Formats: sequence, C-alpha cells, structure tokens
Amino acid sequence: MTKVLQIPNYFYPNIGGIEQVARDISGALSTDSSYEQKVICFNETAADGDVVCKREETVHDFVDGVEIIRCGCFAKKASQSLSLTFGKELEKVMNSFRPDVVIFHYPNPFEASFLMKYLKGNFRFVLYWHLDIVKQKLLRHLFAGQTKRLLERADLVIATSPLYIDGSPWLSRYRDKCMVIPNCISETRMTVTDDIRKRAEEIRKENEGKILCFGVGRHIPYKGFTYLVQASKLLDDRFRIVIGGKGELSEELKKEAEGDAKITFPGRVSEDDLIAYYLAMDIFCFPSVTKNEAFGIALAEGMYFGKPAVTFHVAGSGVNYVSLKDVTGLEVPNGNVRVYASALRTLAEDEALRTRMGKAARERVETLFLTSSFRDHILDMMRSL
Repeated sequence: MTKVLQIPNYFYPNIGGIEQVARDISGALSTDSSYEQKVICFNETAADGDVVCKREETVHDFVDGVEIIRCGCFAKKASQSLSLTFGKELEKVMNSFRPDVVIFHYPNPFEASFLMKYLKGNFRFVLYWHLDIVKQKLLRHLFAGQTKRLLERADLVIATSPLYIDGSPWLSRYRDKCMVIPNCISETRMTVTDDIRKRAEEIRKENEGKILCFGVGRHIPYKGFTYLVQASKLLDDRFRIVIGGKGELSEELKKEAEGDAKITFPGRVSEDDLIAYYLAMDIFCFPSVTKNEAFGIALAEGMYFGKPAVTFHVAGSGVNYVSLKDVTGLEVPNGNVRVYASALRTLAEDEALRTRMGKAARERVETLFLTSSFRDHILDMMRSL
C-alpha cells in the first residue's frame, strides 16, 4: 500500500482551479486500491449539500472516501490564509500516517514554511506547480529561497502545460524534473439534460438573430473582462455579449458597460445555466491577460461544446496551449481591444469557420483534457516515482 498525502491550499467544497485539481488527483488515485490517501489544507467557509465548512474550525472529515484535515484560519494576508493549527496537524499526519509520497500544490508559501522541516524525510516529493507568484511582488522576492528549496528537493515537478515550463523563470531552470499533466474537465459535470437543453433553447430565443458571445469567470483583473467590455463597444448590434460570474470588479464592469445594450451580466450562474450558455453560444470569449491564468478550465469547457474561442496571446501561460491559434479559435495580441473585436467579427461573418474551429476545439478537449486522460497521467506519474 502506497500512502499519499496531498497539501493544497483548500479542498472541496471550496471551488477553484487548485482545489479542483487536488480533488481530481484524489479521484484518480481512488481508482487504484494500492493507494491510501489523506489531504491536509486550510479551512475556508463554504458549503455544498452535506459538506459544510467554517473558516475558524479545525476538523477532520471525508470527501469521496478520503480523509480531509482542514485547519482553522484566523486571517488572510496577500491571498494567504493564516492558521494556528496547521503546523500541529501537519506534524501529526507526517508522524502517524508516514506518507510515501507528498504532493504539494504550489504556490502556498505559508503551508510551505511548515513543510520545510520535513523535506529531508524519506518520501517522494511531487511539486505540483500551478503558477508563478506574479501579482505579489514582495512575496515573490521574500519566498524566493523557499521556492528554490522546494524545487531542489522535488523528485518531480508537474506543470499544466509545456508553455508554462518555457515561460516560467523557475521551471525553465528545472526542466529536467518537469512533467506536463494538463488539467481536465469532468464529462459527467458537463452532461446535458433535457432541462438544460430547454434552457439553452430559451437563451437562443432571447437572442434570436444575434451572434451570442459568452464569457464566464471571476471578475478580477487578470481575467480581462474589461477588455471584452471595451471590445463590445466596437461591435454592431448583431452581437450579444454575456459575461457570467461575480467578483471584486463586477460593479466597475457594469459601470464601464453603461449605455451598451449588447452586454448583460447574469451574475453567478448555476451549473445548469452555465452548460445552457455553453450550448447556446456561438463564440466563447476568454480574455485573460496575465500568467495568473495558467491554464483555463473554463476555456476547455467552452471548447468541449464545439464552439470556437477568442483569446489573447498570454506569454508563458497555458491559455494558448489549450486553444490553438487558427485551429480551435482566434488568438490576438494581448490587450488589443480593436483586434479582439475584429476577431469576433471574423467569426460572426463566417459560419463555416466557426463550425470548423468548433469541431477542432471539441476534438482537442476529448483528446487531451478529459477526466479519463487526467487519471491515466496521474497513475503514470505515480508509477514513475
């Protein structure tokens, strides 16, 4: 029996890219009875069905049959949760569980500071690299030594795309340790029911005769929705732009869009409505502009429904690995609103192009970015250790 300990920042029911990858890894390992698992992470207030979490509590519970050790937190600084119990809980699990493999999800400097004392331990160490620290410049410099120690100790470094290895000043130096495992989307989660199909038909009817462009994600700077709002103002009334999601920039985006009747903001959309929009749309808009967007799960989801994407060129990000320029969609210079609007017009005026790129998009996702492929990659990785 191989014992595996994962250390992400949070875990389901908290929803985010790293949290989903951690759960996907857990699901992949659960298909093989030779692995025993535990997860240790911070706690954060969230709920989904019977799973309810409260930030300040330190609790042990189970998700998908795997024990999750959630460490209560008292504050958050520079996007980092701070916990008084994480160190003690990590010590307990390292001494009692004695993992054969530790998978640490980077970046997470606070958790890493506690992990440092165990790096000389007798276990295989996988550094699962989600993104470089870009926004917090002080943290980036402050924890440079810590990052180097993690990379030096790692038996294997996982990147989500080859472009991120090339574009990262850290990973490019440790290329010989790197393995690419693309993120995945769940086919089950993307199942189209009769009710969803009916809702998609309603959306199409509401936008009859229009080119429906859909974008979704947190309303935060690196997602680039301000550029989509600006591009909309350069388009004629053939277009309808729907921007789903919420975030710190929601009110600012709405104010910027005032007077543009083409744009709507439905807020945080339900799972069913999300799939309905994917079905109903003509073009998927993914305007992320920095390497904070390391991969693009929503981009892969949109492509799964056979629709072309319009993206910016984001140097060093996996965005342009997920969607291939002139194959699965159109790619334009980063932040260039006029060219982005022109790309939307190009796709609007050429139905055959939309169909061809949409078909290629679906095929790319089915080949590389589904749960089944991810499971095989994870199990191959474990065998390689």
